[in-house]
Amino acid sequence: MTVSPSKRLIHKIYQVLIRHTMSDYDDGNLRKSAIVFSPHPDDETLGCGGTILRKKQAGADIKIVFMTDGCLSHAHLIAPAELKAIRAQEAISAAQALGIEPEDVICLEFPDGGLQDQQAKAIQAVAEILLRYQPEEIYIPYYKEYPADHSATNHIVLAALNAYQLEATVYEYPIWFWRHFPITTLAASSRRETLSALKNSVLLGFGLRLRDFQCSVYVGDLLDQKQQALAQHRSQMQPLIPHSGWQTLADVAKGEFLECFFQDYEIFRRYRIAGKGSLHSQPLGMKVS
Repeated sequence: MTVSPSKRLIHKIYQVLIRHTMSDYDDGNLRKSAIVFSPHPDDETLGCGGTILRKKQAGADIKIVFMTDGCLSHAHLIAPAELKAIRAQEAISAAQALGIEPEDVICLEFPDGGLQDQQAKAIQAVAEILLRYQPEEIYIPYYKEYPADHSATNHIVLAALNAYQLEATVYEYPIWFWRHFPITTLAASSRRETLSALKNSVLLGFGLRLRDFQCSVYVGDLLDQKQQALAQHRSQMQPLIPHSGWQTLADVAKGEFLECFFQDYEIFRRYRIAGKGSLHSQPLGMKVS
Protein backbone atom coordinates (compact mmCIF):
# COMPACT_ATOMS: atom_id res chain seq x y z
CA MET A 1 0.00 0.00 0.00
CA THR A 2 1.30 3.48 -0.85
CA VAL A 3 2.10 5.58 2.21
CA SER A 4 1.15 9.25 1.97
CA PRO A 5 3.71 12.01 2.74
CA SER A 6 1.69 13.05 5.82
CA LYS A 7 1.71 9.47 7.11
CA ARG A 8 5.46 9.22 6.56
CA LEU A 9 5.90 12.39 8.60
CA ILE A 10 3.78 11.00 11.44
CA HIS A 11 5.84 7.82 11.47
CA LYS A 12 9.06 9.83 11.57
CA ILE A 13 7.77 11.84 14.52
CA TYR A 14 6.78 8.59 16.22
CA GLN A 15 10.29 7.15 15.76
CA VAL A 16 11.84 10.31 17.22
CA LEU A 17 9.51 10.14 20.22
CA ILE A 18 10.43 6.49 20.80
CA ARG A 19 14.13 7.28 20.89
CA HIS A 20 13.68 10.26 23.23
CA THR A 21 10.92 9.11 25.61
CA MET A 22 11.61 5.39 25.91
CA SER A 23 14.51 3.28 27.10
CA ASP A 24 15.60 0.10 25.39
CA TYR A 25 14.66 -3.19 27.01
CA ASP A 26 17.75 -4.44 28.85
CA ASP A 27 19.20 -7.40 26.97
CA GLY A 28 20.22 -8.79 30.35
CA ASN A 29 16.52 -9.49 30.97
CA LEU A 30 15.99 -11.52 27.81
CA ARG A 31 16.41 -14.83 29.63
CA LYS A 32 13.88 -13.94 32.33
CA SER A 33 10.80 -16.16 32.44
CA ALA A 34 7.54 -14.62 31.29
CA ILE A 35 3.84 -15.21 30.86
CA VAL A 36 1.95 -13.39 28.10
CA PHE A 37 -1.77 -12.93 28.79
CA SER A 38 -3.71 -12.48 25.56
CA PRO A 39 -7.41 -11.46 25.57
CA HIS A 40 -7.99 -13.24 22.25
CA PRO A 41 -5.92 -15.41 19.94
CA ASP A 42 -3.84 -12.94 17.87
CA ASP A 43 -3.26 -10.21 20.49
CA GLU A 44 -0.13 -12.00 21.72
CA THR A 45 1.45 -11.87 18.27
CA LEU A 46 0.29 -8.37 17.42
CA GLY A 47 1.39 -6.77 20.68
CA CYS A 48 4.55 -8.63 21.61
CA GLY A 49 5.29 -11.30 19.01
CA GLY A 50 8.71 -9.86 18.27
CA THR A 51 9.55 -9.66 21.97
CA ILE A 52 8.53 -13.30 22.45
CA LEU A 53 10.79 -14.29 19.55
CA ARG A 54 13.67 -12.24 20.98
CA LYS A 55 13.32 -13.77 24.44
CA LYS A 56 12.98 -17.31 23.07
CA GLN A 57 16.19 -16.81 21.10
CA ALA A 58 17.87 -16.06 24.44
CA GLY A 59 16.44 -19.24 26.00
CA ALA A 60 13.67 -17.74 28.15
CA ASP A 61 10.85 -19.89 29.52
CA ILE A 62 7.65 -18.32 28.18
CA LYS A 63 4.00 -19.31 28.53
CA ILE A 64 1.07 -17.83 26.63
CA VAL A 65 -2.35 -17.69 28.27
CA PHE A 66 -5.37 -17.06 26.03
CA MET A 67 -8.12 -15.63 28.19
CA THR A 68 -11.12 -16.03 25.86
CA ASP A 69 -12.04 -18.43 23.08
CA GLY A 70 -12.44 -15.76 20.37
CA CYS A 71 -15.63 -17.43 19.13
CA LEU A 72 -17.57 -14.25 18.36
CA SER A 73 -15.19 -12.44 16.01
CA HIS A 74 -17.30 -13.48 13.00
CA ALA A 75 -20.35 -14.98 14.71
CA HIS A 76 -22.68 -13.53 12.05
CA LEU A 77 -20.98 -15.70 9.43
CA ILE A 78 -19.90 -18.88 11.20
CA ALA A 79 -21.17 -20.87 14.17
CA PRO A 80 -19.39 -19.81 17.38
CA ALA A 81 -18.56 -23.43 18.32
CA GLU A 82 -16.90 -23.95 14.95
CA LEU A 83 -14.95 -20.73 15.15
CA LYS A 84 -13.87 -21.54 18.71
CA ALA A 85 -12.25 -24.77 17.52
CA ILE A 86 -10.61 -22.98 14.59
CA ARG A 87 -9.14 -20.23 16.72
CA ALA A 88 -7.85 -22.66 19.34
CA GLN A 89 -5.82 -24.45 16.68
CA GLU A 90 -4.68 -21.14 15.23
CA ALA A 91 -3.47 -20.10 18.67
CA ILE A 92 -1.31 -23.22 18.96
CA SER A 93 0.10 -22.78 15.45
CA ALA A 94 0.92 -19.11 16.03
CA ALA A 95 2.59 -19.92 19.35
CA GLN A 96 4.73 -22.56 17.66
CA ALA A 97 5.76 -20.02 15.02
CA LEU A 98 6.91 -17.83 17.92
CA GLY A 99 8.95 -20.67 19.36
CA ILE A 100 6.44 -21.69 22.04
CA GLU A 101 5.70 -25.38 22.48
CA PRO A 102 2.03 -26.48 22.69
CA GLU A 103 2.47 -27.55 26.31
CA ASP A 104 3.36 -23.94 27.14
CA VAL A 105 0.05 -22.64 25.76
CA ILE A 106 -2.92 -22.35 28.13
CA CYS A 107 -6.44 -21.70 26.83
CA LEU A 108 -8.78 -20.63 29.62
CA GLU A 109 -11.75 -20.52 27.22
CA PHE A 110 -13.75 -17.79 28.90
CA PRO A 111 -16.53 -16.56 26.59
CA ASP A 112 -15.48 -14.08 23.95
CA GLY A 113 -16.84 -10.65 24.86
CA GLY A 114 -17.89 -11.75 28.35
CA LEU A 115 -14.66 -11.87 30.31
CA GLN A 116 -15.70 -8.97 32.55
CA ASP A 117 -18.67 -11.07 33.71
CA GLN A 118 -16.39 -13.94 34.76
CA GLN A 119 -13.85 -11.96 36.76
CA ALA A 120 -13.98 -13.95 39.99
CA LYS A 121 -13.39 -17.25 38.19
CA ALA A 122 -10.78 -15.67 35.95
CA ILE A 123 -8.82 -14.18 38.84
CA GLN A 124 -8.70 -17.58 40.51
CA ALA A 125 -7.58 -19.29 37.29
CA VAL A 126 -4.89 -16.69 36.63
CA ALA A 127 -3.69 -16.83 40.23
CA GLU A 128 -3.23 -20.60 39.98
CA ILE A 129 -1.14 -20.13 36.83
CA LEU A 130 0.98 -17.41 38.43
CA LEU A 131 1.53 -19.41 41.60
CA ARG A 132 2.53 -22.46 39.59
CA TYR A 133 5.02 -20.82 37.24
CA GLN A 134 6.19 -17.75 39.24
CA PRO A 135 7.15 -15.70 36.14
CA GLU A 136 9.65 -12.88 36.43
CA GLU A 137 7.86 -10.86 33.74
CA ILE A 138 4.18 -10.53 32.88
CA TYR A 139 2.75 -9.13 29.64
CA ILE A 140 -0.82 -7.81 29.60
CA PRO A 141 -2.87 -5.40 27.45
CA TYR A 142 -2.42 -1.66 27.99
CA TYR A 143 -4.70 -0.44 30.76
CA LYS A 144 -6.42 2.13 28.50
CA GLU A 145 -7.51 -0.44 25.90
CA TYR A 146 -11.21 0.07 25.21
CA PRO A 147 -12.38 -3.45 24.17
CA ALA A 148 -13.94 -4.98 27.27
CA ASP A 149 -11.94 -8.22 27.14
CA HIS A 150 -8.69 -6.25 26.93
CA SER A 151 -9.38 -4.05 29.94
CA ALA A 152 -10.74 -7.06 31.85
CA THR A 153 -7.56 -9.04 31.17
CA ASN A 154 -5.47 -6.20 32.58
CA HIS A 155 -7.64 -5.95 35.69
CA ILE A 156 -7.82 -9.69 36.29
CA VAL A 157 -4.08 -10.30 36.11
CA LEU A 158 -3.24 -7.35 38.34
CA ALA A 159 -5.92 -8.41 40.83
CA ALA A 160 -4.45 -11.92 40.97
CA LEU A 161 -0.96 -10.53 41.56
CA ASN A 162 -2.26 -8.30 44.31
CA ALA A 163 -4.38 -10.95 46.01
CA TYR A 164 -1.48 -13.37 46.30
CA GLN A 165 1.25 -10.80 46.98
CA LEU A 166 3.30 -11.88 43.99
CA GLU A 167 6.23 -9.93 42.59
CA ALA A 168 6.89 -9.37 38.90
CA THR A 169 7.74 -6.76 36.31
CA VAL A 170 4.68 -5.95 34.22
CA TYR A 171 4.78 -4.94 30.56
CA GLU A 172 1.55 -3.54 29.14
CA TYR A 173 1.36 -3.80 25.35
CA PRO A 174 -0.91 -1.64 23.16
CA ILE A 175 -3.29 -3.06 20.56
CA TRP A 176 -6.28 -0.78 19.96
CA PHE A 177 -4.26 2.19 21.19
CA TRP A 178 -3.10 2.40 17.58
CA ARG A 179 -6.64 2.75 16.23
CA HIS A 180 -6.95 6.49 16.49
CA PHE A 181 -6.14 9.56 14.46
CA PRO A 182 -3.54 10.58 13.34
CA ILE A 183 -1.76 7.21 13.56
CA THR A 184 -4.53 5.56 11.56
CA THR A 185 -7.11 7.16 9.34
CA LEU A 186 -10.60 7.86 10.63
CA ALA A 187 -11.99 6.36 7.44
CA ALA A 188 -13.40 2.90 8.07
CA SER A 189 -15.45 0.12 6.53
CA SER A 190 -18.53 1.07 8.53
CA ARG A 191 -20.06 4.09 10.24
CA ARG A 192 -19.82 2.26 13.57
CA GLU A 193 -16.08 1.74 13.18
CA THR A 194 -15.58 5.37 12.17
CA LEU A 195 -17.45 6.62 15.25
CA SER A 196 -15.50 4.22 17.46
CA ALA A 197 -12.19 5.44 16.03
CA LEU A 198 -13.25 9.06 16.50
CA LYS A 199 -14.20 8.42 20.12
CA ASN A 200 -10.92 6.65 20.76
CA SER A 201 -9.00 9.52 19.18
CA VAL A 202 -10.62 11.97 21.59
CA LEU A 203 -10.08 9.78 24.64
CA LEU A 204 -6.56 8.69 23.72
CA GLY A 205 -4.59 11.60 22.37
CA PHE A 206 -1.54 9.99 20.77
CA GLY A 207 1.05 12.48 22.02
CA LEU A 208 -0.38 12.38 25.55
CA ARG A 209 -0.71 8.62 25.88
CA LEU A 210 2.58 7.81 24.17
CA ARG A 211 4.24 9.07 27.35
CA ASP A 212 2.74 6.08 29.17
CA PHE A 213 5.20 3.83 27.35
CA GLN A 214 8.74 3.85 28.76
CA CYS A 215 10.19 0.69 27.27
CA SER A 216 10.85 -0.39 23.68
CA VAL A 217 12.13 -3.66 22.23
CA TYR A 218 13.86 -3.64 18.86
CA VAL A 219 12.25 -6.26 16.61
CA GLY A 220 13.15 -4.90 13.18
CA ASP A 221 15.10 -8.03 12.30
CA LEU A 222 12.25 -10.32 13.38
CA LEU A 223 9.35 -8.88 11.39
CA ASP A 224 9.28 -11.69 8.82
CA GLN A 225 8.96 -14.26 11.61
CA LYS A 226 6.33 -12.17 13.33
CA GLN A 227 4.42 -11.99 10.04
CA GLN A 228 4.61 -15.77 9.71
CA ALA A 229 3.23 -16.18 13.23
CA LEU A 230 0.37 -13.76 12.60
CA ALA A 231 -0.48 -15.59 9.37
CA GLN A 232 -1.33 -18.64 11.51
CA HIS A 233 -4.33 -16.68 12.81
CA ARG A 234 -5.92 -17.35 9.46
CA SER A 235 -9.45 -16.46 10.54
CA GLN A 236 -8.27 -12.95 11.35
CA MET A 237 -5.99 -12.52 8.34
CA GLN A 238 -8.05 -13.82 5.43
CA PRO A 239 -11.69 -14.66 4.69
CA LEU A 240 -12.57 -18.22 5.61
CA ILE A 241 -15.75 -17.89 3.56
CA PRO A 242 -15.20 -16.23 0.16
CA HIS A 243 -17.46 -13.36 -0.91
CA SER A 244 -19.10 -13.21 2.52
CA GLY A 245 -17.94 -9.79 3.68
CA TRP A 246 -15.56 -11.49 6.14
CA GLN A 247 -13.58 -8.71 7.83
CA THR A 248 -9.85 -9.15 8.48
CA LEU A 249 -7.24 -7.16 10.37
CA ALA A 250 -6.10 -5.71 7.05
CA ASP A 251 -9.55 -4.16 6.61
CA VAL A 252 -9.24 -2.04 9.76
CA ALA A 253 -8.36 1.55 8.87
CA LYS A 254 -7.55 0.52 5.30
CA GLY A 255 -4.56 -1.52 6.42
CA GLU A 256 -2.94 1.24 8.47
CA PHE A 257 -3.89 -0.45 11.75
CA LEU A 258 -2.06 -3.65 10.82
CA GLU A 259 0.99 -1.70 9.69
CA CYS A 260 1.43 -0.37 13.23
CA PHE A 261 2.45 -3.84 14.42
CA PHE A 262 5.27 -4.14 11.92
CA GLN A 263 7.35 -1.18 12.96
CA ASP A 264 10.92 -1.69 14.19
CA TYR A 265 9.97 -1.42 17.86
CA GLU A 266 7.35 -2.95 20.14
CA ILE A 267 6.53 -0.60 22.99
CA PHE A 268 5.42 -1.23 26.56
CA ARG A 269 4.20 0.50 29.70
CA ARG A 270 6.52 -1.03 32.29
CA TYR A 271 6.30 -1.10 36.07
CA ARG A 272 7.10 -3.29 39.05
CA ILE A 273 4.57 -5.11 41.21
CA ALA A 274 6.28 -5.22 44.58
CA GLY A 275 4.09 -7.82 46.26
CA LYS A 276 3.38 -7.30 49.97
CA GLY A 277 -0.34 -7.15 49.33
CA SER A 278 -0.51 -3.86 47.47
CA LEU A 279 -0.12 -2.91 43.86
CA HIS A 280 2.68 -0.54 42.95
CA SER A 281 2.35 0.76 39.44
CA GLN A 282 5.54 2.81 39.55
CA PRO A 283 7.23 2.82 36.15
CA LEU A 284 10.77 1.51 36.36
CA GLY A 285 13.36 4.24 36.17
CA MET A 286 10.81 7.03 36.68
CA LYS A 287 9.57 9.00 39.65
CA VAL A 288 5.92 9.03 40.59
CA SER A 289 4.54 12.06 42.36
